[in-house]
Amino acid sequence: MRKLVLLAHTSLDGFVAGAEGELDDFDPGEENLQFVCSLAQEADSALFGRRSYELLNYYWPKAKDRPNASQGTIAYSTWYNSAKKIVISRMMTPGNLNNTTVISNDIPNEIRKIKNQPGKDILIFGSPAVSQLLMQHDVIDSYWIFVNPIIFGRGIPLFKEMSNKIKLTLVATKPFSNGEFGLCYSADRK
Repeated sequence: MRKLVLLAHTSLDGFVAGAEGELDDFDPGEENLQFVCSLAQEADSALFGRRSYELLNYYWPKAKDRPNASQGTIAYSTWYNSAKKIVISRMMTPGNLNNTTVISNDIPNEIRKIKNQPGKDILIFGSPAVSQLLMQHDVIDSYWIFVNPIIFGRGIPLFKEMSNKIKLTLVATKPFSNGEFGLCYSADRK
């Protein structure tokens, strides 16, 4: 079975973005991007909410073609273009979305069906509301939480009130020179 892996950048106090959805206080260093590229090598699909998809799809398909694109930018852009995209949205229709599946109903069960298909891991990028829904239904297998050296005080939280506990096991850590710290937890489903 494929694994569903959440990749999320947070402030020290657990916010994935500022109160207005701004992301400009996270330092996206090249070292971090290359590390995410190494994680992407184990995956062939990316899952997003509509807003995260629109934001990432605006930039990444052509990022490798920009003048002075870094090695990490070229690698991630290349991976992004080949990855199957899964978008959770009630507002989008499949239309001309190349290599993209739109799911709007019975989301946890539809994701479970995709996890049972052949393939590599599926990475969730951004998308706090989708991540919270999938956490609530215990669909996420692994969590890479990148804690950034900033306290927002308020904003969009990664974790919201849930009716169930999720037990986790720490499986890896990764410090970055920009002060960010990656923590990888596996869902403990014993």
